[in-house]
Formats: sequence, C-alpha cells, structure tokens
Amino acid sequence: MKIVVGKDVEEMGALAAELTAGKLRKAIAEKGEARLILSTGASQFTLFNHLVAKDLPWDKVIMFHLDEYVGLPESHGASFRKYLKERFINIVRPKHAFLVDGEADVKTVIDELTREIRKAPVDLALIGIGENAHIAFNDPPADFNTKESFFVVNLDEGCKKQQVGEGWFAGLDDVPNQAITMTVHEIISAEMIISCVPGKRKAAAIRDTLSAPSVTNMIPATKLREHKDWHLFLDKESASLAGLL
Repeated sequence: MKIVVGKDVEEMGALAAELTAGKLRKAIAEKGEARLILSTGASQFTLFNHLVAKDLPWDKVIMFHLDEYVGLPESHGASFRKYLKERFINIVRPKHAFLVDGEADVKTVIDELTREIRKAPVDLALIGIGENAHIAFNDPPADFNTKESFFVVNLDEGCKKQQVGEGWFAGLDDVPNQAITMTVHEIISAEMIISCVPGKRKAAAIRDTLSAPSVTNMIPATKLREHKDWHLFLDKESASLAGLL
C-alpha cells in the first residue's frame, strides 16, 4: 500500500492521473493494449479531468465499468453510463468500452460482462471508496467469498444517503434499491489499484479502512489492504482523521 496526500483535491487528481497514465503506457508497450476499470462519482471528477488530457494511445485501451443502478434510464443525471460517456468515452474514444446496462436483462448483462472481463487480466482498476467504505456497490457486509465477476446487490441506507448528499437524487426514495456491481473478487484481481478519495465526508471511511485491526467485510475497503499494488490518493480533508497529516 502506498498513500499520497495532495495539498488539495486538484493536486490529488493530477498525481493519480499521472500514475494512471504511466501504468497504461507500460501495459500498451508490453502487450499492445491496456485493460482498465473505471469508477464514477463526484470523488473522481478531478482525476478524470486530468486523465482525459493525457497524450495516450487511447485506441489501445479497453475500458470496463464498475456498476450501475438497476432500471435507471441512461438519460437520468445519476446514470453512471451517462457519466462515463460525457467525462471519458466521448472524449478519448477508447478501443472498447464495456458498460453496465441497468435497463437491459440483468442476466444477459452480467453474462456478457463476465465473458469480456475474463478474456485477459485487468491492468489497472480505479476504485473509489464510499462514505460507508463500500468499493463499487459492495456495501457492508460485503460478499468477500463469491468468485463471480458481477452480481446484483441491494443498496444500504448509508449508500443511498451518499448519493442524495452528492446531489445525484432528490431524496432517499428516488435512489434505486438495487444495482449491478463488479464484485470484490474481480476488483482485487486487477494488477494495480488506484483509489482517489477526497473530501471531509470520506474522512471517517479512510480512518476506518486504514485503522481496522483486520480486514473485514463490515468495512469493505479494508480488502484493498491485501492487494500487492494499491495506491491511495487523498486530500488533506479525507486524510484528516487517519493520522496522516
């Protein structure tokens, strides 16, 4: 585990984007392509802003999407497909972009995504951490045992409150109850993981993730501590309770 604390969210995003670009260039040089998992949400804004400005052979990048709400139209402001198209796909035009379609038949979506992601190892996963320490939509108690790549989960109240607090939905009743998400097992299988986690609202989750006596599915992000190449990027606010300043 490597921890970097930027002076602010802008520096945090720039540093994380530089490491991301370096990993993608290395994978492309060695294998002819790079396989990348992208997360979404307000915490990733500055990372995306810096990443899409990088001079990379994006036509050699294959992108996978972490999660999406079941039944939410892509036209909705909270749709992660909409988010990725506007902030990444339509800008850099990757070779392939495998999106989680929450409006399609769930089994078909999961089967197709599983088939594609298992074709070769994933080089890099950009994985945020939620206010309840979820990774993707693996809320506590997260399933650490499944060997599936994607599955359907029920969103807990803490997760829903975060979505409302960030302005994606007007109220708790507007947040869908279920999502299709990449599993913890699949996330941890990536060769490198980079987590950008800014903001005061994430400070308790970062404290708990780093200070928990052991890895626990009640704090899903603790599983990242077991990864051989995990890079955690924070700003001063998210690092404020973790004894890092």
